[in-house]
Amino acid sequence: MPGELNSPQESEVDVLIVGAGPAGYMAALWLARLGVNTRIIDKRSARIFTGQADGLQPRVLEVFETFGFADRAMKEVAVGFEACYYDPDENGRIHRVKTAAEGIPGISRFNGSVVHQGRIEAWLTDAITEFSDGRIKVERPLQPESLEINGSGGDYPVRVVLKRLRDELAMPEQFGHTVQNGLYRQFEGDQETTPALLPGEGLEVVRAKYVLGCDGAHSWVRKQLGIEHEGETTDFVWGVLDMVPITDFPDIRKRCSIHSQNSGSIMIIPRENQLVRLYIQLREQAHHEEPELASASPDRSKKTSSRVDRSKVTAEQILDSARTILHPYTLDAAEIQWFTAYQVGQRVASAFEKDEHVFIAGDACHTHSPKAGQGMNVSMMDTFNLAWKIAYVVKGFAQPSILSTYELERRTVAQDLIAYDQKLSRLFSSKPGEISTQDFRRVIEKGTAFTTGCTVNYDRSILVDKPAGQSRSTPHYSPLATKLAVGMRIPDVKIVMQCDGRPWFFNQRLLSTGQFRVLVFIGDYAARANLKQQMHEVGEYLARADGFAKALGPRWESMLELLLIHASPQANVEWDDFPSVFRVRDDRGVMDYWKILADTPCFHDETGQAHERYGIDKEVGAVVVLRPDGYVAKVVEPTVAGVREVGEWFAHFLLPSTPLVMASI
Repeated sequence: MPGELNSPQESEVDVLIVGAGPAGYMAALWLARLGVNTRIIDKRSARIFTGQADGLQPRVLEVFETFGFADRAMKEVAVGFEACYYDPDENGRIHRVKTAAEGIPGISRFNGSVVHQGRIEAWLTDAITEFSDGRIKVERPLQPESLEINGSGGDYPVRVVLKRLRDELAMPEQFGHTVQNGLYRQFEGDQETTPALLPGEGLEVVRAKYVLGCDGAHSWVRKQLGIEHEGETTDFVWGVLDMVPITDFPDIRKRCSIHSQNSGSIMIIPRENQLVRLYIQLREQAHHEEPELASASPDRSKKTSSRVDRSKVTAEQILDSARTILHPYTLDAAEIQWFTAYQVGQRVASAFEKDEHVFIAGDACHTHSPKAGQGMNVSMMDTFNLAWKIAYVVKGFAQPSILSTYELERRTVAQDLIAYDQKLSRLFSSKPGEISTQDFRRVIEKGTAFTTGCTVNYDRSILVDKPAGQSRSTPHYSPLATKLAVGMRIPDVKIVMQCDGRPWFFNQRLLSTGQFRVLVFIGDYAARANLKQQMHEVGEYLARADGFAKALGPRWESMLELLLIHASPQANVEWDDFPSVFRVRDDRGVMDYWKILADTPCFHDETGQAHERYGIDKEVGAVVVLRPDGYVAKVVEPTVAGVREVGEWFAHFLLPSTPLVMASI
């Protein structure tokens, strides 16, 4: 980006993403998929290929599948199936006290998996390139210098000044270690010094409709907004080591939680290929006083906290601690690829946005220990929740009021995560005599469903239609779908494509296209005349120009997808039975065969359980509305009255290209 220092280049963009970590990449992926003019910048000069986050939870793998690259992940990741717990016996020797399933069997088709962050970023980068035709790519090394929000700034109310850094000033500090490490603090103090500008290049003024701060735990964007990072730093210090082990420990390829008698604890996490990651409790570390960066108050420079001097930690020191804890088993390293050390802290931002034009996500919003494998996963799910909403507003599909649901939905998830991580950190950092093995396992097992990411339950809002005051701890079920919780992601199930009899996992047909989906479960219509009549009445209503779908205008198919799911035996079904709105023809006369599915047995797989799994009576049916991110938003009866209710609900936030006039029954 050439420009003179005295005359900065100026540009406009719909969305500017600051920070190319997991949250930034997921935001860029959604926005690329939905065709939004987007830029993503990062101050680092190269991607992270070693170390950093490594866990992929089931819900994130489900999301990867909806973008089309979960298969790439499954070819490379190490998948977790069993977990082992070790405690010291009466002689102080560690021994296995329990083996259990890793994760929650059956909660998802995917298990928790591990692969280093560089590979994950590569898959995301390739998908972003494909969806944007190469227009969106991470711009490095760029650093924001100032940010202003002008409420009367017209279409582009956020002004950000960027400066380009010299490559040598954008490299992570390695503190003289020969082994790659994560001891540096990403983004900490970046704006407190003024690196030299790259010769011939200078400042750029970017005017944006929206800015996303995905710039890590020490978020520069968060500080510019004056948002507090509330919480505390504990005295617990842990080391992390990625290594190829040489050991006689029998469960080195299983996830293990090990408490020693007097030497601390270890978590063992098998990784891809021959790698193993060790999380090791470190007992004695040098601390130093420094400014408390968690606060964004004007006097934050006066606050201090005691932090471990991480630059003094070495890979050999971490390995020695691991050997002590594992004794009498032996441990050596054929290869050490990466290490780091961290002091456990748990914080949540006091707000996730400012003026509904600048948002923060990922570690900028919440920080915690990595033991639950949630940092990267929750970060990506933050922007998976946010980016489609921004796209809807940018494209004129929806009112800006939907943006308020981001903080409502994701801040509660962050608070739940911090509460769980606080329990987990205390458990792992306690001595065996301070807590019973049974209590330790009970907390782990109780939190396992949460850590999969599959049990997130969003509160009532303009985008989630359930009773006011409904507790998130108690899922809400419609009597029409007694096993399908409103506000939670739709569970996967196998279903059959009507046109060719091919079985599919439903999630494979519910791709991240940005559309709301109206799923008409019509039950066994061939056996009940009233259901067949309802199906045709609903179809006729949806096909009408003044029905809620087509009343949205010519772009309605960009916002909505209509799917019909029946449960009648295939021998009793004919293609012409179904309303034409579910089997439309294009301008050439070619039919869309992919909107009608059968919840029936098929020749090649075990199918026919969707109505049962979702608690939908085959003699009654239901209409289920899914948000673009796959969460159940509303359930109504499969009648014209029910579908009209869906249209009235959409009218609260979707913007028609022509005035929305609801059809009468």
